[in-house]
Amino acid sequence: MKRTSATITAPPHEARGHQTLSAYIQARFDEFSRSQKDVAQYIVDHLDEVAFQTAEELARRANTSSSTVVRFSQALGFEGFPELQHSAREEYRRKVASGQAGGSATTSPEPLFSLDQNEFETAIAADYQNVEETARRVSRSDVEAAIDAIASADRVLVCGTDQMAFFASYFRHLLMLLDLRAEIVASPSQEALSRLGRIDEGTLVIGLSAGRPHPLVVRAMKLARHRKAPTLAVVDATLSEVAKLAKIKLYYSSNSPAYVRSHTALLSTIQALAYGVYSRDADQYADRIKAFRLK
Repeated sequence: MKRTSATITAPPHEARGHQTLSAYIQARFDEFSRSQKDVAQYIVDHLDEVAFQTAEELARRANTSSSTVVRFSQALGFEGFPELQHSAREEYRRKVASGQAGGSATTSPEPLFSLDQNEFETAIAADYQNVEETARRVSRSDVEAAIDAIASADRVLVCGTDQMAFFASYFRHLLMLLDLRAEIVASPSQEALSRLGRIDEGTLVIGLSAGRPHPLVVRAMKLARHRKAPTLAVVDATLSEVAKLAKIKLYYSSNSPAYVRSHTALLSTIQALAYGVYSRDADQYADRIKAFRLK
């Protein structure tokens, strides 16, 4: 028999030891379908937005359908999305009250533009917030571990397909300027697959991912784990399969009002990593960088 909202005394996640919505979703993540995992990832990483978005807006941001959002809500034990959203609001309010909500109204700087922003200004403002959110959530120990791994690797293999292929190529370019041996896997070509075949314990495998990871990137990370190679994931979803497979994880925010994800924070992250490696021994790299600038 279908339950009515009047008979629900508490959402299922609260009934289990006062577990938060985010924690409950993470605990059940492996049970969801692929499209439901997209919704789950977005909710965990953008709780403040989910608390006030419509089901249609959440579906657009998670690259899925509103019906999937509703089914996901029901899979958690809610009657529908409004009940899930209520739970998200309650968790977000508790975070704000405890000062844990990064980028909240109490800590944000003055807006860059006036309230009547045009589309261009809205996109620029979102990118600014993405960089700030990424900086707030980054762990200094994780960054140091990532820089150590890059600097000490015999070979760096950067994996990124489709929209991530550009960033993989640019990251390789930055590392090669520092005279590091760097290669990319950007497509399932025979040459790229042969690079995967050469992964060993001296190879640092870096996986770049936005949203649902490409199977080739997941394959590379699994192969690296099997061969005991060090791994680094740079992802926009903390529940990403690529992040789960990596030893070192760096998160970047990709929220955007546009029809595509924002990669401004990703670009900042890979440039900062390369600069971190450079700073370890600036004198060693000075002549090489100077020669490049004179080209």
